[in-house]
Order: sequence, then C-alpha cells, then structure tokens
Amino acid sequence: MSGDEPIKVALLGCGTVGTEVVRLLTDQAGDLTARVGAPVELTGIAVRRPNKHREVPEELLTTDAVALVDSDVDVVVEVIGGIEPARTLLLRALRAGKSVVTANKALLAEHSAELSEAADASGADLYFEAAVAGAIPLLRPLRESLAGDRITRVMGIVNGTTNFILSAMDSTGAGYSETLEEASRLGYAEADPTADVDGYDAASKAAILASLAFHTRVTASDVHREGISAVSAADIAAAKGLGRTVKLLAICERVTDTAQDGSTTESVAVRVHPAMIPRSHPLAGVGGAFNAVFVEADAAGEMMFYGQGAGGAPTASAVLGDLVAVARNRVVSGRGPRESAYAALPVRPMGQTPTRYHLSLDVADRAGVLAQVAAVFAEHDVSIAAVRQQGRVDDASLVIVTHAAPEAALRSTVDKIGGLPVVREVVSVMRVEGEEQ
Repeated sequence: MSGDEPIKVALLGCGTVGTEVVRLLTDQAGDLTARVGAPVELTGIAVRRPNKHREVPEELLTTDAVALVDSDVDVVVEVIGGIEPARTLLLRALRAGKSVVTANKALLAEHSAELSEAADASGADLYFEAAVAGAIPLLRPLRESLAGDRITRVMGIVNGTTNFILSAMDSTGAGYSETLEEASRLGYAEADPTADVDGYDAASKAAILASLAFHTRVTASDVHREGISAVSAADIAAAKGLGRTVKLLAICERVTDTAQDGSTTESVAVRVHPAMIPRSHPLAGVGGAFNAVFVEADAAGEMMFYGQGAGGAPTASAVLGDLVAVARNRVVSGRGPRESAYAALPVRPMGQTPTRYHLSLDVADRAGVLAQVAAVFAEHDVSIAAVRQQGRVDDASLVIVTHAAPEAALRSTVDKIGGLPVVREVVSVMRVEGEEQ
C-alpha cells in the first residue's frame, strides 16, 4: 500500500489498557507516522457502555463490535480479555485478512492454534507481545531473536499480584490472608483475586511461553497449576533460614530422557507453583509487582528479562510496539513470523517431571528417627541432598532437601513419611528451584 494511505485501526475494548492505547496513539501520532511509514488512524472503539468512556472522543465509540471489525480497517487491536466474544471477533478479523494485535493471554493459551491457522490462511499477522509480562520485551525475543538457538528452560515470575504478596510476606513476616487484604487495599489485587492467587493467570502465560520456546503447541490445560494460598508465614521463615525466598514460578523446560541403548527422547514440562529459590538467584531480588523471566539457551546462555509486568501504560506500550510492527508490514506488503509448532514435543505429565522438595517435619526426639525417615526416601529411590535437625523438649524439627526426582516418587515419599509413628506432623512441603541438582 502507499505510504500516503493511513493504516486504519479498530480498537476492541477501552478499559485501563485500552484508554492508554488511545492516549499513546494520540500523543505520539507524529512519531508513529515516522516509524511506520504511514499515518496510523484510529477509526473506531468498540465498548459495551459508551457513556462510561468520556475520556475518549465520542464519535469513535460504538457498541457494534462486529460492524467495526467488518469495516474498512487494516488492524484490529483487542484488549477486552476473556474467551468470548474476543475469539469470534478475532477469527472474523483474521479470516478477512486484517492483522490482529491482542493482549489476551487466556484466549491465546486456549485457542492460539485456531487463531494462528486463521492468520496463516489469509496471510494476516497475529502479534501478542502484551499477553505476557506487560511492557517487558519477552515474546518477540523468544519468537524471533532466539529462533536460531535451542532454548532449554524458561523460568519466571509472571504475575505481579502474587509476587507483591510473597515479597510482602518475606519482608514483614505477615501471613497470607492479611497480606492479601493489604494488596487489595493498595490496588495490587483484584476484588476477586482467584485468577492470580490460584495460579490461573500464570498458567496461561506459561502455556504461551512454552509454545514459543519449544516450538510445540501447549495449552493452559497442559500446565500443572498450584497457587499461593497455602504458603504460610512459617514457610517463608523456613526459606529465610536456608538462605532462600519463596516465589510463584512459571517453569517451562525441555526434558531429555536417555534409553539404555543410548537413544534420547525429548518432552516438555510446564508447571506453575510456589518454590524456594536461593537469595543469590537473579529472580530472588524481583520484588513488589514486578515481573522477571529467566531464559536458558544452548548458545546464548543465561538471560533475564525484567520490568513492569502489568498496568495500563506498560501493557499499552507492548500493544503499541506490536501495532507498529504489523503496520510496517502492511506498508511494505510483508508478513511477520508465523506460528512455529514443528517440534510437536509431548507434554510431560507432572508425575514424571523431575523436581526437588523441601520438607519440614515435626518428629519424636529420640534415636533412630532420621534412619526411619531416610529409609522411606531410599525405598522410593529419592536421594537426600541436605538434612537439618533441631531438638526440643519432647520433639524435634527435621528439615530435608532432596535431589531431583520424579514428582510422583517425591509425593509418594511424603505420603508414607506422614504415616510413620515417629513423625508427628508434615509441617510443610515446598519445591526447590534455581540450584544445581
């Protein structure tokens, strides 16, 4: 198309992020024209209640999202969230050859394949940098900059609400419930924090990260998910005593198994759960509502991406970056990168995934207790990495950290230990990450 013709943009949704997108499009109109090579024109904004959006020009507002998508626009930007009507609207746009920019992690985690196939069929672009980690440039490096490398692991903090809560628990010693209340009061937690604190938000993002990193289609239902509501002040204190801190981590890793004949098979393990990490680890210092993702690749080595992971302006920044990219492609009649799912690696069940455990036990303070506990570990072929025992008047505290073992073996070990007569209580069980195994 000619550089004199404007790139016409339709915006679906005008909440916190959408309002910032409108502001940036207006404030940076001249710069965007120079960067794209053509004017970028916002032609309409689909909302449910036009009277609630007095901050944007009234003539741009419409309640008919379908008509807006079907109008003479080049790019559809979606920031309404959720599965429907976003899925139907974006498929409609892509099938009509209109490029799409979306920040919708839940939609991508469930229907990325369907959207990608629609984009491929029509030659349209599908960009979604804002779906994971807000303003942090993360997905494009995975999709483009590291396309020539072999990524082995992606591990990160991808939910600001839970990171704020766990960071506050670590610094104040307060419990989960009171810290959640404080997060809600300060605006870091939603009125219904379930998606954040139960790990659903992070699981959607983990599915997207794994799909890009390992060239394999991974959905949210493939991700093992645990939230932070069971993390106690005692867990945080125990971590401190061991020189660790607790974070809710999204972990995506390539797992290689070697058979007796020397042949190897690969699979992908994707999980979200709280874990202890050393305070020396780069992710340990990520506090408040910030996000950070640690990437390991064969040739590039170790990298960390850090910054504002949520919020209107940071997320809108990522949306605008994608909009500039797809608009440039329209100007030069080019196309962005397509979905890469050629590897099609199997997703490894959590029970077979190698992890490490930190266990805190209340046990009877008498001779032979450690031997009985150690025998259970040996029975399940789980190796002990470290033991710390502290005696009290009538009982003792026993802390054990394991080497890596299949999750199912570790869980069976814990279950059997809990039934030993010498064990009064399994006080806490938490996974350990970020250390040599």
